[in-house]
Amino acid sequence: MGKEKVIVSACLLGEKCRYDGATKKDDGVLAFLADKEVVPFCPEAPVLGTPRGRISIIATEDHGLRVKKDADGTDVTDVLVEQTETLIKAHPDATKIILKSKSPSCGIGTTPILDEAGNEIAKGNGVAADLLLYAFPDIDISDENTF
Repeated sequence: MGKEKVIVSACLLGEKCRYDGATKKDDGVLAFLADKEVVPFCPEAPVLGTPRGRISIIATEDHGLRVKKDADGTDVTDVLVEQTETLIKAHPDATKIILKSKSPSCGIGTTPILDEAGNEIAKGNGVAADLLLYAFPDIDISDENTF
């Protein structure tokens, strides 16, 4: 059997892919990954660029939860879904996933869900996290605080 294949939010690995061009490098995650095959993942940077404006998950009346740009309300849900589906198809043999908490893409139960006026109404999953949880029901999926 080969190395464990772990999909990891790229910002946790030190990649400067966050909206503000920064990183959220996590030394604990890096130490854990030392003997594993690592697959960096950021659904936002390839399609929205870095740096970029902030995005949020909005509970809409007509279309359910959508990811929208804070600045102008542009819906970016579909491009994030497409990036995540591409990852899922490319790595069906992943053995673990570590995601960035509070992210509109990657948060697991920690992402602010806003109403259309911008008020937080709940905490939930990011769009990528939801897809990964569905696609990989039998592997451990956690964030940098609970891996």
